Amino acid sequence: MAQYKIETHLHTAEGSKCGWATGCEQAEARLMEGYSTIIVTDHFFRGNTRPERSLPWEEYIEQFCSGYEHAKARGDEIGLTVLFGLEDNYQGSEFLIYGLDKDWLLKHPDMRTWTPWEEYEHVHGDGGYMVQAHPFREASYLRGFGLYPMYTDAVEGINAAQTKAMNERAIWYAKQFDKPMTAGSDIHGIDHVGGGILAPHPINTIEDYINMIRNREPYELIEIHHPEKKKNVPPGPEFFQMIEQQKAEMKAFADAAAKRIREGRQ
Repeated sequence: MAQYKIETHLHTAEGSKCGWATGCEQAEARLMEGYSTIIVTDHFFRGNTRPERSLPWEEYIEQFCSGYEHAKARGDEIGLTVLFGLEDNYQGSEFLIYGLDKDWLLKHPDMRTWTPWEEYEHVHGDGGYMVQAHPFREASYLRGFGLYPMYTDAVEGINAAQTKAMNERAIWYAKQFDKPMTAGSDIHGIDHVGGGILAPHPINTIEDYINMIRNREPYELIEIHHPEKKKNVPPGPEFFQMIEQQKAEMKAFADAAAKRIREGRQ
């Protein structure tokens, strides 16, 4: 049976301060990596977001959505499905939200102060879906775990940026509350991670994705874990040379895909 590789947790440089690949570069890299669909989930207002929070709400949303829009434009050219999501933050706990769009965000400036239960009510009221991301993530700037089983639809059971122990706790948590599970790379650059979900059918719309998780269709979580945390070492010049070479290779790969699509339409 055919399987379709789906990236459910991805950041861009336009929308996330921690992102170091543009939306266009992310689309090219993920196509080369074998994904058929990616969901852009940049850090929103209360998280590690790129646009200045002091901007008027309309300008903030325009900038925030630009990473997704750039990824989608390139995806349309090269045959990659690109869908919209976001990652919101409440006192260190993060939530992947699917099923909303730019117009919805523009109409809800008050969401900057919502609690998880208020957000859940509004998101659900308009057909969206909330997933608690990496619920047992550990970091120096976090002081504990905030768990919200009553105000989430699913749990990110495997996050490829977290260790196996952290992900095993997340899987245990999901099972305790009988929550569907997702998996994602939590990818911020063009590096190869390879996490996400193997779907039994194409995911062409965000509704396809939500329904697959909600209905517990026979999808597969890709089991990839981050090695145990080690002290960060600043990269040397060889690293940046390698990145530039990778960018050139993935652009050539994507350009060839775009050419085939154009020729097929003629």
